[in-house]
Amino acid sequence: MPTRAAGRSARSTARTKSTRAVVSREARAAYGEVQAGVKSIEKAIGEIRRGVVRAERQIEADAKRRVRELRKEAQAQLGVLRSRQRDASRTLKELRSAADESWQDVKRSADSILADARATASAIVERFRSVLGG
Repeated sequence: MPTRAAGRSARSTARTKSTRAVVSREARAAYGEVQAGVKSIEKAIGEIRRGVVRAERQIEADAKRRVRELRKEAQAQLGVLRSRQRDASRTLKELRSAADESWQDVKRSADSILADARATASAIVERFRSVLGG
């Protein structure tokens, strides 16, 4: 003779089986629709993740390209500044050896070169600050 606990589990198993059988077609259809919706959301999440990865790669590639361009531009601007520095140094040497009456002309020329170099340097610094968002 089965024990009381074993008798109860047999009855509850029978109820569970009958409960499963009682689920209507509409309920099963609704469950299927919800399940399909969940799968659809999972698929959308996967697509979004792949899209984010592609976007990150594109942004990184664009950033690297922009950095290369900025470095090239900076090198060109530094070359211009070095040239102006050489001009100013040359003018300074001329100023040292200039006669008393011509030193004012040389000084004016040097002042002009230095002012132009300062303006160029300031413009370069501002340009890079604006590009870098600073």
